[in-house]
Amino acid sequence: DGTEPSHMHYENDENYFRGYEWWLMKEAKKRNPKIKLIGLPWTFPGWIGKGENWPYDYPDVTAYYIVSWILGAKQYHDLDIDYIGIWNERAFSSKYIKLLRYTLDKHDLQQVRIIASDRLWEPISFVMLLDSELHGVIDVIGAHYPGTKTVPNALLTQKKLWSSEDYSTFNDEVGAGCWARILNQNYVNGNMTSTIAWNLVASYYEELPFGRCGLMTAQEPWSGHYKVEAPIWITAHTTQFTQPGWSYLQVDGHLEGGGSFVALTDGLGNLTIIIETMTHNHSKCIRPPLPHFSVKRQRATFYLKGSFYMVETLQVWHSRLGFESGNSSLFQQLHPVKVWKGTVSLDLDVDEVYTLTTIKTGQKCGCAEPPPPQPFPSNYKDDFNIRNPPFSEAPNFADQTGVFEYFVNASDPGEHVFTLRQVVLQRPITWASDADQTISLIGNFQWVNMTVTCDIYIEKQRDGGVFIAGRVDNGGVYVRRTKGIFFWVFADGTYRVTGDLAGEEILMKGLSGVRDNTWHTLTLNIQGTSASGLLNGYPLWENVTVSKPSNGWAAIGTRSFEFAQFDNFHVEVS
Repeated sequence: DGTEPSHMHYENDENYFRGYEWWLMKEAKKRNPKIKLIGLPWTFPGWIGKGENWPYDYPDVTAYYIVSWILGAKQYHDLDIDYIGIWNERAFSSKYIKLLRYTLDKHDLQQVRIIASDRLWEPISFVMLLDSELHGVIDVIGAHYPGTKTVPNALLTQKKLWSSEDYSTFNDEVGAGCWARILNQNYVNGNMTSTIAWNLVASYYEELPFGRCGLMTAQEPWSGHYKVEAPIWITAHTTQFTQPGWSYLQVDGHLEGGGSFVALTDGLGNLTIIIETMTHNHSKCIRPPLPHFSVKRQRATFYLKGSFYMVETLQVWHSRLGFESGNSSLFQQLHPVKVWKGTVSLDLDVDEVYTLTTIKTGQKCGCAEPPPPQPFPSNYKDDFNIRNPPFSEAPNFADQTGVFEYFVNASDPGEHVFTLRQVVLQRPITWASDADQTISLIGNFQWVNMTVTCDIYIEKQRDGGVFIAGRVDNGGVYVRRTKGIFFWVFADGTYRVTGDLAGEEILMKGLSGVRDNTWHTLTLNIQGTSASGLLNGYPLWENVTVSKPSNGWAAIGTRSFEFAQFDNFHVEVS
C-alpha cells in the first residue's frame, strides 16, 4: 500500500532517520521490552542490482546493505534486531544466505537469526535437507499464508516453523474469526510456533488495495480518530498471557466437537490455555481457500498433569463473536474456575474464544474515546516550511512509487528554502509492479470537483518532467494501472494532459515554455466533465473533457525516477 524510504537511497548514502519504522519499533519496545524485531526486505534500491532487477548478482553488496540497517538500528536507536529475512515472497539464493550469515558474524551479530524464505515451505525445506551448510545458517523456516498446514520436509529439518506472514483480512468480525482460528491452528495443525499478522495497524487510505487489512484501524491522522477492532482483542487472548520464549505443550489440540486449543508455559509453573471454536463461514481468511469443517456446542474437559496438577484456580477471559446477532462480547474477564484434582470442564458454544491462565495481569483498558471521525480537510495547504521535522516525509502524502522527502534548498534566496523533493533516482529491484513514474497521493478518494495548485521545480535537464493530478483512482500493487487527470510539464517546454499515470491516454498537449531549474506554479481545476490548467496563474489549456474516473485523490509526481521539488501545495474541493 505504498513505498517506504530506504536507509540507503544511493551507494554512498546512509541515513537511519527516514520513515516511520524506527519510531514504530521504539514505541513497541516501550510497551513490551520482550517484543521481537524482524527485518524483511520487500524491495531493494536499484543500485544493489547494478542495472539488473535482481538482488543476488552481487551478494556481498546486498549483505552489506542489510547488515548496515541492523547496525544502524543499534547505533542510532539502541534497537536490537532479532531476526532477518531474505526477500519477501520472491526467490532465495543459498549463496547469499550463507554470505549473509558470514557477514553478520563478522560484525559481531551472532545473535541475529535468519528466517527463510518467506514464501512457501518448498523449495527451501528440500534444499536445506540437501545442503548441510545452508541448514546450519537458517534458524527459522518462515512460510506465508500456510493455511495452518506444513509439509513433511519442513518437519524433517527440525527447525522452528513460523507462519511469518498471515491474516491480511478485512478487520471485521470475520477477520477476527480468521485470526482466532489461525493463531491456534497454525500450531495445532502445522507445528508453527509464531504467527505474524500483515498488517499491524491499517494506517493508509482505505481505498488502496488492502484497505483495513490490519488488526486495528487508524487511517485519519488529520482527525486523530482510530478504532480498536475485534482482531486486537482476539490477539490479547494469546499475547496478554504469554511472552516470546514461552513453549507450546505437545498436546493434540483438536477438540472433539470442532475447534482447537493450545497450551503454553513459561517453564516456571505458569500455564495458559487458549481455546477457539470458530465456525467455517465466520473465520475465512483472505487466503488460502478454507476447506469445509463443522463445529458444534460441546463440553470440553482438560486434564492438568505433572507439575500443573498442583494448579488450584485459573483466570478466565472470554470473547464471543456475535456476527448477525450483533451481540458480541470481546475479551471479558469471567469468574476464575476451580481446578478439581487436575481437571477443569467448560461448556463451549460456537464462535467463542476462552483463555484459561495462571497469569493474573490481564486487562482490558478503559481508554479515552478517540476523537470523532472527520473527512480529509476540503481546503488543505502545506508549504513544507519546517526546520526540524519529526519525520522525513510530509504528513498525509502517501508515496506509491518513489519517495518524497523534506528538503532544504541551501542555494535558494528565500521563497523555496524548504520544499518536498522526490529522491529515488533509479527504479528499485521491485517486489510489486511499481510504476515507471513516481507518485504520491493525498486527500479523499471520494473527491469529485477540485482545484490543485503546486509550485514545481524540474531538476533533470532535457527529459525531466513533473505532474499534479486529481481524481486519481489507484495505488499500491495496482499503481501501474492508475487513472486520473494528470497535468504534466516537461523540461523541453511542452505540456500534456493525460487520463492515466502511464501517460498513454493523451487528452491535450502543446507548448508551455516551462524550463528545468526554475520554479513554476501549476494549477489543475476539475469541475464535472471539464478540466482546465493554469501555468503561473495564466490559462494554459481549457475545457478538456474528462469522464473517467469520476472521483479520486489529488497527487504529485515525476515523469521518471528523477530529482524534482514541490512547494506550496494546495488542494481545495468545491
